[in-house]
Amino acid sequence: MPPTRPCRLSPRREASPVYLLLLAIIYLAFISLGLPDSLVGAGWPVMHEDLGVPVSYAGGITFIIAVGTIVSSLASERLTRRLGAGVVTAVSVAATAVALLGFSTATQYWMLCLWAIPYGLGAGAVDAALNNYVALHYTARHMNWLHSFWGVGASISPFVMSLALSADGNWPAAYRAIGLLQIGLTVVLVASGPLWRRVAAIRPGEAAQEAVSADPAAAAEDRAVESADAGAHAHVSLLEALRIPGVTSVLLAFFAYCAFEQTAMLWGATFFVSDRGFGASSAASFGALFVLGLTAGRFLCGFFADRVGDRALIRGGFLLGAVGSLIIALPLGPVSFAGFALAGVGAAPVYPAIIHSTPANFGRRNSQAIIGIQMAAAYTGTTVMPPLFGVISSRVGLWLLPFYLLALAALGLAMTERLNGIKRA
Repeated sequence: MPPTRPCRLSPRREASPVYLLLLAIIYLAFISLGLPDSLVGAGWPVMHEDLGVPVSYAGGITFIIAVGTIVSSLASERLTRRLGAGVVTAVSVAATAVALLGFSTATQYWMLCLWAIPYGLGAGAVDAALNNYVALHYTARHMNWLHSFWGVGASISPFVMSLALSADGNWPAAYRAIGLLQIGLTVVLVASGPLWRRVAAIRPGEAAQEAVSADPAAAAEDRAVESADAGAHAHVSLLEALRIPGVTSVLLAFFAYCAFEQTAMLWGATFFVSDRGFGASSAASFGALFVLGLTAGRFLCGFFADRVGDRALIRGGFLLGAVGSLIIALPLGPVSFAGFALAGVGAAPVYPAIIHSTPANFGRRNSQAIIGIQMAAAYTGTTVMPPLFGVISSRVGLWLLPFYLLALAALGLAMTERLNGIKRA
């Protein structure tokens, strides 16, 4: 199957006030997606001692969260069609808010496991729905900037945890603060419900009338977008999607990338405490360097992503992530922090570029189904590989972390190059 050019909003539709306002809300939603993601890893060096469980038990919490996200991501197409993207987003953020407030009340490990269930279910469907919308309708720069805003959320939470830990190790306060912030975001998303419905009802020609000026070329492109949209919603079964050449390769690449990202985020602070001898509060801040690298890298990539292209971004990202992993392995004290940040910068464009290239690689009709499966593969990576590292490191030692990350980067690079070969054939 030849690559299909992803359909996106014309410049005139992108200039429409209602679409710009919706895009701003989607940016806000991506911040909310990132807010909780770094909390467990940043606080775990203290949390596991307070709860009286081994350090490797962090993987159990992320396992439960990931199982929930796998289930909800596979159901994302059906949920979004029935409820609409706005409702799915608001309900999902509300679920994570409740879960985080529940985390703040936990006094035993099993309580964290219980509250991890609504956390996971709240994450998957909204992730797939929002990513597919942007992949179909916006340029690569918006995809990178949106994921940069996810990094803004994910960067805030480690510093909140660091501040809480410096105040007598009060990690529940960090969960409570982020949970309350999520409630505020939920209110904003609920209030924006009429806007989501209005945008869903706008036809491309009507959107063009709201723009600043009109011209025949823009109107023709809008009609082309509307025509493509009309055929984009046919159901694609799981087996049908898996039979498409290259899908297996991209699923393995996404598995490897998300395992790389989550393992670094979950075990970074513990690595700096147990293997490099830093204090828990300092390690929580240093562990945020990976997320800061992700955030900065995605912001910068947004300026040249359209010119460089998704394939080059993915290839360069995996290579730079591998270099950063090797630098972390060097026993040179602060140099390992630089490697951690570099690994984050390298990883930055991989996720948004894989998502954005999905309509081009596999066709617009197939993109929602394949992105849902990609999310399931991604969460499978976050489910299996960080806990696996916890089990291995409990026997071998946390010094293994950079080499574990290097192996994941190599797998992701190999699978994306295989996909490129299939698409060129």
